[in-house]
Amino acid sequence: MSDGRRRGRLAGGWCAGLLFAAVSVVVGCRAGDTDAFTPVPQLLAFLPWLLVPTGLGLLLSLLARWWTGLLWGVVLLGLLAWFVEPYGKADRPDGAAVARLRVLTSNVEFGWATDALIATVRREKPDLVFVEECEYGCQAAVARELGTGYPHRRAVPGDTSVGSVILSRFPLTPTAGVPGRMGMPGAVADVDGHPVRLQLAHPKPPLPRQVALWKRELGRLRDFADAHRDDGPLILAGDFNASQDHAAFRRVLDTGLYDAARLAGAHREPSWPTRTTPAFGTQIDHVLVSEEFSARRARFLDLPGTDHRSLLVDLTLHRPPRRPR
Repeated sequence: MSDGRRRGRLAGGWCAGLLFAAVSVVVGCRAGDTDAFTPVPQLLAFLPWLLVPTGLGLLLSLLARWWTGLLWGVVLLGLLAWFVEPYGKADRPDGAAVARLRVLTSNVEFGWATDALIATVRREKPDLVFVEECEYGCQAAVARELGTGYPHRRAVPGDTSVGSVILSRFPLTPTAGVPGRMGMPGAVADVDGHPVRLQLAHPKPPLPRQVALWKRELGRLRDFADAHRDDGPLILAGDFNASQDHAAFRRVLDTGLYDAARLAGAHREPSWPTRTTPAFGTQIDHVLVSEEFSARRARFLDLPGTDHRSLLVDLTLHRPPRRPR
């Protein structure tokens, strides 16, 4: 073997090793059920895309005839394929259907997509609308333009990303909501005589200097869901700034909630960022529901002016399951 070929194989092996080492850190955190620290949470959001550097590492290992690297890469490939599968349960309630409702959640990015949101609501006619980053101007616009069709509202006023609002065709009883840096209002809706607890979710994103705050606020949403797990129908919807590959989000699901997009077969459809979706992105906008709900359809909608796709789901509310005595 010539010196040039030997050096090429050595360089290929080193490059493959570096790729596998980087992927192994992220996959190891996923397997260990931890979000760790920067840059792990940011990379976990795009976990399925780690198949690309893993595949490249396998190719380099093959060209370098590095058999240990090939084994390493195959193990990583198997773990990634396992974790790409949907997380959580997908059981269907067996009780009789008592109501059908359409739910929309939309982050309008500092209110910039308010006009697009209003047009979408008029076109799609959802029964419940969860709006994140709906600042003062956005809240005034939706009250003015949608007030007739949605006479019931629960809002947290605020500027830029702080403001948020729940719009409803059904009567609402205010609740305390969940505390956070950005508004997360709550209410109980009277859906054709059936009380349904509503909670908007919008924790801070896992930026490098606020990962601990992101974990805390997702923990509060988890505590909220756990506290109300036996209180009847619940819808927890919004921009969670987290995907199923984040341990903090999985702990919310572990309280017994179901991801409506997953129930409807769209568990990996990306919702952010709109500059690259649907070809590339991650799903961080969710509608989570309690066991009394089934999901018939989930659609991600593109709204001009925001970096998030909106999520529209068609739900059926069923009679609660019978509890064993």
